[in-house]
Amino acid sequence: MLFIVRLTIVVLYCIVVCILGSIWCLFSPRNPRHVATFGHLFGRLAPVFGLKVETRKPEGAEKYGNAIYIGNHQNNYDMVTASNIVQPPTVTVGKKSLVWIPFFGQLYWLTGNILIDRDNRAKAHTTIATVVSQIRKRNISVWMFPEGTRSRGRGLLPFKTGAFHAAIAAGVPIVPVCVSNTSNKINLNRWNNGLVIVEMLPPIDTRDWGKEQVRDLAAHCRQVMEAKIDELNKEVAEREAADKR
Repeated sequence: MLFIVRLTIVVLYCIVVCILGSIWCLFSPRNPRHVATFGHLFGRLAPVFGLKVETRKPEGAEKYGNAIYIGNHQNNYDMVTASNIVQPPTVTVGKKSLVWIPFFGQLYWLTGNILIDRDNRAKAHTTIATVVSQIRKRNISVWMFPEGTRSRGRGLLPFKTGAFHAAIAAGVPIVPVCVSNTSNKINLNRWNNGLVIVEMLPPIDTRDWGKEQVRDLAAHCRQVMEAKIDELNKEVAEREAADKR
């Protein structure tokens, strides 16, 4: 019964947000500041799923300027966890087919996100060039998932190098965003599904890294994120255990 109630609320909420959001965005289409606005609105669904989401940002994070944000990509719940910490003007990179999803696809395009052809591996260099061009032309930041796919409980997957090539080429820092584990954590028939911590780390300067060192940069960022995610998972486990006492 709880599952049905939750599903109904989520579907109705998403349809309303997407329709009204698309109409709102028509007054300033492709404005990158819309992404954070609607990301935070979707983040408000977290309590509906029985989740308490705690966000943490370094002091002065609002003044970072243009950057490439990288996050761990676990599952579809990222939309109600990681979305809470998105800063304007930051856009995401998604595949072109997203635009055909009813209601959501139209909002995704109108909010100014970057659409690419992910099925064409031969266009990888074009994708990087597009991201770099968008950062410079629109004075924006870009959020990317370097794992390239949802991990679905397999831990932090190996990183692809696209985000790091783009950061070096654009001359912007990498800002890691780490989300504690949500895999197998959420039972839609259970009232309380616990705590999720989303933490933004300090920026990693890319100016000292050349394009020939891009794999080393990716490995370094992955190591930093893996350590932080392990730390967050441990904290969540301890706090949830304490709450049950």
